[in-house]
Amino acid sequence: MKELRTEIEIHATPDKIWQVLTSLDKYPEWNPFIHHAIGKVKVDEKVDITFKSGSKEMTLHCTVVKVEPNKELRWKYHVALPILFSGEHSFIIEQVESNKVRFIDREIFNGLLVSSQANDIDTNSKQGFEAMDKALKAKAEQN
Repeated sequence: MKELRTEIEIHATPDKIWQVLTSLDKYPEWNPFIHHAIGKVKVDEKVDITFKSGSKEMTLHCTVVKVEPNKELRWKYHVALPILFSGEHSFIIEQVESNKVRFIDREIFNGLLVSSQANDIDTNSKQGFEAMDKALKAKAEQN
């Protein structure tokens, strides 16, 4: 198991951040990491995401496992077989003040291939998470 976690404070309401985060069709407009997403933000529904990590572009076929409006969106996926490589990605919104939240971008990786991907996760994936977090902050704070 390996965990990647980033967080950022955003001066916006949880509702505003939730609107940006769950408008999957708008990701190409603001999200530099997950630049394409399609599907329904509903438990047991499918969401396909395309992201860039370093020089690689990859599409994952995810299943939504948790939807708690204004608080958490979580999906899981696997590559090839779950025993080889799987992940569970959480977007968590924690209200700090009336117009300020802590946004946590977290993924748990499992499988036999995780150790061979650890360096890429620690560098490229982390940079992608941080870029997305900053872009979400800019988008949520602009209105």
